[in-house]
Amino acid sequence: MSAVMLSAGALSKSFGGLRAVQNVSLTVARGSLTALIGPNGAGKTTLFALLSGIYLPDSGRVEFDGRDITGQAPDANARAGLARTFQIVQPFAAQTVRENIAVGAHLREPRRLAALAAAQAVALRVGLGAQLDKPAAELTVAGRKRLELARALATQPKLLLLDEVLAGLNPQEIREMIPVVRGIAQSGVTVLMIEHVMQAVMNLAEHVWVLAQGQLIAQGSPAEVTSDPAVIEAYLGHGTAAKLRKQSRPTTQAGA
Repeated sequence: MSAVMLSAGALSKSFGGLRAVQNVSLTVARGSLTALIGPNGAGKTTLFALLSGIYLPDSGRVEFDGRDITGQAPDANARAGLARTFQIVQPFAAQTVRENIAVGAHLREPRRLAALAAAQAVALRVGLGAQLDKPAAELTVAGRKRLELARALATQPKLLLLDEVLAGLNPQEIREMIPVVRGIAQSGVTVLMIEHVMQAVMNLAEHVWVLAQGQLIAQGSPAEVTSDPAVIEAYLGHGTAAKLRKQSRPTTQAGA
């Protein structure tokens, strides 16, 4: 069995004159929790769409669990064990939390009662056990984020792509969600997450890839990438890294 769960080789995607993803190659180790970070408009969600089969790449290759899945439809990828969440959460508002999660469970379980039972077990894993019979429309933003996670998790994925699962949450809700995501990874599901909340990246990720203007500009541990001058420039603007280095130098008193 390969140590690599997912690999992208020289992926590119353009929309008209916009080069959203340019020659991106990355790997995700089996059993790891990996982060993909970058400023707004960097191409992160487009890259997820290429990896999951929503978009067909202009060039390049995607391999999942040792197989070439380039251009394979999202439903086929889900059956193979590749699931994803979406940044904009859209539950079936008129259905209950249990019924929403059961939609994901039906990928593996055709029987209704069994799918509902599986939904309950998943709800407990993500902290929605007390809200199983609540209409999805009545959930808070944090609750909807957990529901989106639960629906993907109910498909029994080998690899879970999380697209800003913490976006829109307050600091307390973020602190409560971090152990949920960590628990999923510890259960054996490989996780690749897009995230802007650096607190979560620092706490969760073993390896980080950094995308800016459609191109990978850095990779490494969270500590390594957050101190990388190229990453600082991408997030904070040209010249920032040099300014920060200058500010961090110890000053000496005149005549010393």
